[in-house]
Amino acid sequence: MDNRKTKKAFKSGFVSIVGRPNVGKSTLLNHVVGHKIAIMSNKPQTTRNKITAVHTTEEGQIIFIDTPGIHKPQSKLGNFMVTVAENTLNEVDLVLFVVDATEKRGAGDEYIIERLKQVKTPVFLVINKIDKVHPEALLPIIDDYRKLYDFKQIVPISALEGNNTSALTQAIFNEMEEGPMFYPADQVTDHPERFVAAELIREKVLHLTREEVPHSIAVVIEEMKRGENGKTLYIYAAIYVERDSQRGILIGEKGQMLKEIGRRARKDIERLMGDQVFLELWIKVKKDWRNQERMLRNFGFYNEE
Repeated sequence: MDNRKTKKAFKSGFVSIVGRPNVGKSTLLNHVVGHKIAIMSNKPQTTRNKITAVHTTEEGQIIFIDTPGIHKPQSKLGNFMVTVAENTLNEVDLVLFVVDATEKRGAGDEYIIERLKQVKTPVFLVINKIDKVHPEALLPIIDDYRKLYDFKQIVPISALEGNNTSALTQAIFNEMEEGPMFYPADQVTDHPERFVAAELIREKVLHLTREEVPHSIAVVIEEMKRGENGKTLYIYAAIYVERDSQRGILIGEKGQMLKEIGRRARKDIERLMGDQVFLELWIKVKKDWRNQERMLRNFGFYNEE
């Protein structure tokens, strides 16, 4: 009698994470992957492009695509962000529609649901931030969303605390079909180092500034090279803003704000890339860049229509 265990089939698939701005999509992505891939901020519309993250286990491989929050655009950049998010719905094997348990269903949620009705991709409803509400409050939320859409599954989680996230990934694997390993097991993103470094710098600006400044910035890595010893990574980056007043805010008194942005970003880049980092930042003003198609293309925002 052959007692050898039958090896399980390796599963793989692509999963899009959609939802209104600031519902915790990037927090969920980073928690599942175990690395900071998508920047996190309490300011809406933090993610501007598709962030691909890879979660690999013995059971299979999930390629997550974190998208910009779907919102009413106020600029050409906003139009790009919404287009990116909506286009992914037809490109993946599963959609995670993330909502905030602490907020009532709004027009933005209803708009996303109407878009989901137009695609054949199965959808999980992921109710995030359950750590901030009483358990008895969950049932009405579930019933409310069930009336609008026939979700394949409904999974309450806390991305910040990690509550029930393993159940979510298992539910995703259960939905996946047998497939290849698209990326090496130790790879967590398909984005180049330049992209990740720029995002981490932008995150620090979001954390340290207020009001109109966060949405008016773009970070461009103008040069990235390794030193002769191969252990030091030299990064020269420009932070673009739209007004001279914003430039003054980011530089700060005696340059202290820019120094703090650089200090925090350098620590995160070193932690992620495992190298010693020399980071030099400077501020450039490009008026109304968010509405200039040429600038959007230069900054890496391409129209995907």
